[in-house]
Amino acid sequence: MLPIKIILCPTDFSPASLAGVKAATELAAHFGAEICLTYVVPTIPVPSSDPVYDFELPEYEKALHADAEKKLRELQAKTVAAKVSVRTMVGHGDAAGEIVLIAEKERVDLIVIATHGWTGLRHLVFGSVAEKVVRLATCPVLTIRAPQAQG
Repeated sequence: MLPIKIILCPTDFSPASLAGVKAATELAAHFGAEICLTYVVPTIPVPSSDPVYDFELPEYEKALHADAEKKLRELQAKTVAAKVSVRTMVGHGDAAGEIVLIAEKERVDLIVIATHGWTGLRHLVFGSVAEKVVRLATCPVLTIRAPQAQG
């Protein structure tokens, strides 16, 4: 596992995922590693087969991709220390599977991913991307539990 040279840090832009970005930034600064800040655009359901229905799926996907790239750059500028090397990547499809594929393709040394810490029915319905990544990844995975809101 050591030395750590490339850290994959997936985000969904939620406040909870910022805990993962913060941890990845601290680790990258400590080890002199590069962060690969990643967002996965979810699969878009196929529209109706009605011939009257006109929906330009490729254009919509391009817009989602461009928006994700913009948000990644903004997140990088706001949260990642200037002395840390960062590159951004946008994937498409199932979040957990795509994160694992990117990790293998980029030969990352560590994945740092935040977990929302959902339990019960919410976890059953939505599942856990972090949990799936832990099960599927071939490299070490550090999960960061997002702080729970006080209230």
